[in-house]
Amino acid sequence: MALRARIFPVDRDGPDAVDDRATHATVEDSVSGAPVAAFRALSLRGPELANASYAGQFYDLSKLAAFPAPLIELGRFCVAPGVGDPDILRLAWAGITRLADRDDAGLLFGCTSFAGCDPAPHAAALSLLGARYRGPDRWRPTPGRGPVVRFDDLAPAIDPRAALQAMPTLMRSYLGMGGWVSDHAVIDAGMGTLHVFTGVETARIPPARARRLRALAATG
Repeated sequence: MALRARIFPVDRDGPDAVDDRATHATVEDSVSGAPVAAFRALSLRGPELANASYAGQFYDLSKLAAFPAPLIELGRFCVAPGVGDPDILRLAWAGITRLADRDDAGLLFGCTSFAGCDPAPHAAALSLLGARYRGPDRWRPTPGRGPVVRFDDLAPAIDPRAALQAMPTLMRSYLGMGGWVSDHAVIDAGMGTLHVFTGVETARIPPARARRLRALAATG
């Protein structure tokens, strides 16, 4: 929780209701043992999504209630400030791969955060998400409670490459595994962020990447 509290001010008050039911994982520095990354994972079935998931507080997940396989919600995914080693993220994803294989999960999902509640600095990135990475209609969440930023209301990204690079590292990681997103972002004043529902169907992860993650998971 110490690392999470540094990244997410809301966690300074201690665990929330999701924490009590989730699996918690950390990646530690091999020398100091200090945590350098953390996440939580909550195993769910479709009918549980609305009431049991964190995302269900902000998005209407009724379409996903019919998803035909188990799901895992990933949350509070964070990397320690100043740590830029890409192996850290790979190790975290290897741990997630192990959990997904254990549960035979068909969908990994979560709320990917953009810093701050003002959409203007992120307009190009959000527009690109809506144009290129919008999820399938049969699963894609619709707006729930709270204010939202609809991607269709944003001007097209002038420089798609720059817009992609401006996205959070976690979002780019999701997209690299075939991830898709909602058609809007939620303004979450409590967290001080904008966040976007992000999903990865495990059957659509590029085979070479899946093999590498499973090989790395097997060494842990």
